[in-house]
Amino acid sequence: MAQVCRLGLLLVLLLPAVGASMPGVVVRLNKAALSYVSKAGKAPLQQALQVTVPYFLERSEEGLQPTRVQILDVQVPHLHLNFIEGFGIRLLAAANFTVKVFRVPEPLELILPVGLLADAHVAQGSIGTPVVSISACLLLFNKAIVFDDTHSMPPALLVLLQQHIRAVLRNKLCLSISNLVQGLNVHLGTLIGLKPVGPESQIRYFMINAPNITKNHISLDINAVLFLLGKPILLPVNATPFTLPEHVGTSGAMATVGLSQDVFDSALLLMQKAGTLNLDITGQLMSKDNLLNTSMLGQLIPEVVRQFPEPMPVVLKVRLGGTPVVMIHTNNATLRLQPFVEVLAVTSNSNFHSLFSINVTVNLSLHLFVSKARLQGITSVLGGIQLIVDSSNVGSIEIDKVHTLIDTVFEKPLLDHLNALLGIGVALPNVVNLNYVTPEVFVREGYVVISSELSYQH
Repeated sequence: MAQVCRLGLLLVLLLPAVGASMPGVVVRLNKAALSYVSKAGKAPLQQALQVTVPYFLERSEEGLQPTRVQILDVQVPHLHLNFIEGFGIRLLAAANFTVKVFRVPEPLELILPVGLLADAHVAQGSIGTPVVSISACLLLFNKAIVFDDTHSMPPALLVLLQQHIRAVLRNKLCLSISNLVQGLNVHLGTLIGLKPVGPESQIRYFMINAPNITKNHISLDINAVLFLLGKPILLPVNATPFTLPEHVGTSGAMATVGLSQDVFDSALLLMQKAGTLNLDITGQLMSKDNLLNTSMLGQLIPEVVRQFPEPMPVVLKVRLGGTPVVMIHTNNATLRLQPFVEVLAVTSNSNFHSLFSINVTVNLSLHLFVSKARLQGITSVLGGIQLIVDSSNVGSIEIDKVHTLIDTVFEKPLLDHLNALLGIGVALPNVVNLNYVTPEVFVREGYVVISSELSYQH
């Protein structure tokens, strides 16, 4: 069963995703992915082909004598996979079976070369998973090579022995390959399963139609749905169908992943609904560098000093009522936040007293990157932070006077908070133990492309 798991998870590389949905993700696996699986899949395929051979019945003067036959070793020197347009994948392999015949008085060893050809059909399963099945399987037997030409087995008996071994392999090898592929379907569930985004949120990918298979790649249409507390995050407007252009990303990469604008909109809507973008900014009252106290504010707003003659801590409560906006243009991804900030003073009895509130607009550059199998990001402020007074309990406020103070105490905590969240990232379509290697991220008009090599960790 172990070899089924190993080759199954390797061959799953052939079955990720392309396409458009609401929101849409496209993963395109190219010929380079097939080459990787061809190399990595030899060992598990060899194990799967190591079948048992029943006793060979040899006629003698005493009647039929059972002779034990055992496959000692299977070597697959050649394994090649290619796409069958509109259908699936073709497997071509050459295998050498080392067989020992425990014949008395002297055992016999021979090598039986076998060519294997199998066509695997890739379809969409009823629950949104890729389903692979062997539709055709053909074995081609070459003449056996006997190790010791001085053996005593009569030529006619050797022919019967080879016929016996070939009959067994003909019955069992195609079944073994089919079982190997059937085991793959179980592991495909990890491609579409729920993957954590945060403590109370997940993302799930699932197919929405049949795979698109050309001579150069295989692709599946996948829906990306984010969940908060078990409920799907739905965009307020209908998402636009997403199609990944034919020639994007790095030429020759194993995988090309396309993420539509709607994926980012859903992720930000999830963060806003979960409240993870909210934060409280405080300062240490006794610290020399602390600017968040009534004494500092009082130098800019005299009414603050009148209400709080003794220095008291100040807290900025940052709340996002509206959904952040991400803008994706060629070579440029930006993020706009419009938080509502309430400035409160801590009273002597540890209650909070509202001083004033402001509406803030901040534009951020968004740099995206991939680590293992997660899309992550980091931000920095673009231009200055815009402030508009919403309400005040400390009289008239000249926003130009408080702008520098608010800008100073607001920017760094906000960036630290956002970058910590974006550093967690969102899981990309993948299977267990499969990582993206040397990925490159390209920002295009309305979508993001990831080109990457792939690596399966045993």
